[in-house]
Amino acid sequence: MEECLKQLAEKLGVSTRFSDAGMVRREYEVGDDTIKFFAKMLGYNAENEEKIKESLKQYEEARWKKTLDDIYVVESDKIEFDAIIQSSDISEYMELEIKNQNSDDHIPVSYQIVNGNAEKEIDGKTYVRMIVRIETPLTYGYYDLNLKLKNKHYKSCLAVSPKGCYESPSLNKKIWGFAVQLYSVKSKHNWGVGDFTDLSSLVKIAAKSGASIIGLNPLNVLMHNFPEEASPYNSISRLFLNPIYIDVEAVPEFYAEDMKEVQKEVEELRNSELIQYSRVYNLKIKYLERCYKRFKESKNKERKTAYARFCKEQGEELDKLAIFQSVYDEQSKTVWGGWRAWPEEYRNPSSKVLKDYAKEHKDKIDFFKYLQFEADCQFNTAQNNVSDLGMGIGFYRDLAVGVGQDSAEFWGNQELFLSEAGAGAPPDAFFPEGQQWGLGAFNPRKLKEQKYLPFVKILRANMKNAGALRIDHVMSLMRLYIIPFNGMSGTYLYYNFKDMINIVALESHLNKCTIVGEAIGNVPEGFLDTLKERNIHPLSVLWSERYDSGWGDFVSPSGYPQSAFVSVGTHDMPPLRMWWFGYDIELSYSLGLIETEAAKSEAYHKRELDRWKLLFALDSNGVWPEDNKRRSNYIYGEGYPEGIEEAVHRFVSRTPSSVFLAQFEDILHVEKRQNLPGTDRDKHPNWRRKLPVNMEDMEKDIAYVRNIAAIRKER
Repeated sequence: MEECLKQLAEKLGVSTRFSDAGMVRREYEVGDDTIKFFAKMLGYNAENEEKIKESLKQYEEARWKKTLDDIYVVESDKIEFDAIIQSSDISEYMELEIKNQNSDDHIPVSYQIVNGNAEKEIDGKTYVRMIVRIETPLTYGYYDLNLKLKNKHYKSCLAVSPKGCYESPSLNKKIWGFAVQLYSVKSKHNWGVGDFTDLSSLVKIAAKSGASIIGLNPLNVLMHNFPEEASPYNSISRLFLNPIYIDVEAVPEFYAEDMKEVQKEVEELRNSELIQYSRVYNLKIKYLERCYKRFKESKNKERKTAYARFCKEQGEELDKLAIFQSVYDEQSKTVWGGWRAWPEEYRNPSSKVLKDYAKEHKDKIDFFKYLQFEADCQFNTAQNNVSDLGMGIGFYRDLAVGVGQDSAEFWGNQELFLSEAGAGAPPDAFFPEGQQWGLGAFNPRKLKEQKYLPFVKILRANMKNAGALRIDHVMSLMRLYIIPFNGMSGTYLYYNFKDMINIVALESHLNKCTIVGEAIGNVPEGFLDTLKERNIHPLSVLWSERYDSGWGDFVSPSGYPQSAFVSVGTHDMPPLRMWWFGYDIELSYSLGLIETEAAKSEAYHKRELDRWKLLFALDSNGVWPEDNKRRSNYIYGEGYPEGIEEAVHRFVSRTPSSVFLAQFEDILHVEKRQNLPGTDRDKHPNWRRKLPVNMEDMEKDIAYVRNIAAIRKER
């Protein structure tokens, strides 16, 4: 690799070399073509050596040509920023104004100007970098900066952050709760998919059982026209909720006679083995359209005022989502290929044609806003139950690492995203072939130019009604593995980690939301230490808490981190009963994920050893139920160890970790997995499995009763 190209890559945050997290760690050299590709996406020409040198010069001079940067993210114990001033203006009077964005109050501040001892000559002019050090303490928040110099005004933004993230007082003791995929909840009232009323019911059951937290899958809005695209991690906007979770019967405009019409179909959907997304969603939309018509005709001023207030608060982002959904609904009837295949005037969200379209189709667009309004109302009701019952943390929400390429979020702010590549992951211990998520990823330069506001909005939207937030693939605050769509190899793209993590800390305090970081996979050296310093809780999973890279014994409960949120598994892992019998191995073999009989045999052999190790760990810690001790070695063919779920739950609950999250799949002895990474729905019914017990019968279910008792013995 040419030295100039390497220098440019380093400045742009494009990795020229990286290692994976496989069982046998491998190093990768990134090819010149890949580096040039990413340089171009970031706005720099690297076509040849001459262009690379020009790009290096362009990069070096970019900051010097701006008096103030777009935003300064600082920690409250050291509030300072740099200003680039022509040397001839240094003696001129300088004035600084600061305004709190939240209150609009102008803050009188004292400050000191320090010569930064750095200067650069550009086009015959000498520029000096000055450091402006604010000595007046500022509360956490966002401020407008206005610097006056020689009758000119220079504006920027100042974000003042705490050193660490918010910590809920509820975490002063060990607590526990449930991890649930809301769509999977089964009840006697829902329409074939879990809804917000089910969530309210779950809150009551959880609080009665002594739980303090409910972990939820991402609740973000998915594709209106293609309900079968059901992955909660591939939304069209991380700012809004999925209308499929609306309980139609709880909508004020839904009438009893409507239920008589729909009862038979609802019962079919409720009793189906798997979730039938298209039928459920389209049925709900049919009756929600009817409800919306009644809403428009109603004289309920209070509800209409609430709707208008919601639309005003959500502003431009809600407008964009609703317009996107309306246009998509129309275009998808004749155009295949998503928004990129639309007529050009529709691809630009600011075009005059679209503004005219919005006026002409106001009623349809307002319907999509009505869906978000009702979803928000029902989610708020569930949160009110959390508050009324004093659950402590309450909802623990999940923020997906990216957004769908064919999404309102991408369409509505196209320059913010990398247009010709998507987020993924290199090979690691869990996914030896790597992962191509194809998700839209932020352009780090454009993100800062937009003062990180899109990231802030996403954090706030997902911290709403949440006492804790899980950031999926939290390493993306530092770097994200990006794969070009043209077949080139991928590499890591680095973000401004200090800015990103400080904004997370700031928003966590402003929203009183504890932060959890999912850091399984290729974790940079020292990254976990930084998370700990910033008070970001780690995740610990029984299946990955093993010595010798997953081959050794299970770590004893005392070896788990005190600050961790712990669980037995995740939605991407087989539940305990499936794991024990090795059904996941057979499934992977049948789908070609395990390619040979020999590999399958080796996997079964390792699983037999792992079962022995798990039994040894449970025996050593004395966690078997007193009335259901282990009776044999349970080699293959000897059946299933009764009481093993209780023993495992006691084992993990015994850890000193802050939070234990029990999965309903383990509590209820489910032996099929929710999601099999690396497969589409044509191979595996991902995100479609229902829990085997109705919510109304949960507290009477013997497996539930015994497992909750086991957890409470340790918590």
